[in-house]
Amino acid sequence: QVQLVESGGGLVQVGGSLRLSCAASGRTFRMYYMGWFRQAPGKEREFVATISWGGASTYYADAVKGRFTISRDNAKNTLYLQMNSLKPEDTAVYYCAAAGGSSRYPKDYDYWGQGTQVTVSS
Repeated sequence: QVQLVESGGGLVQVGGSLRLSCAASGRTFRMYYMGWFRQAPGKEREFVATISWGGASTYYADAVKGRFTISRDNAKNTLYLQMNSLKPEDTAVYYCAAAGGSSRYPKDYDYWGQGTQVTVSS
């Protein structure tokens, strides 16, 4: 079992940057594909990015490609999301999640954090 805790959210102006972190408990972090998702008020949870076990393979939603970077440090049991050139439409609660394989669908993820709020003001 993996427990996930996100941090790093906050209020930022358009064009600004934030780095989200997701701290994982347990020795099995390196065995999971990890993903970031987000959910805005009144909308469904949507895929942001995913990263393979060792970090060599990444995949992004078109809406964030070129602006966001997902990475992981297995020695620290931590997942990151570097977000640059933020836009108002990036405003959402951001969640990290763990899965047994690569997927962009929330249903395929077994473990979830509690979420961290990101607000981009215009």
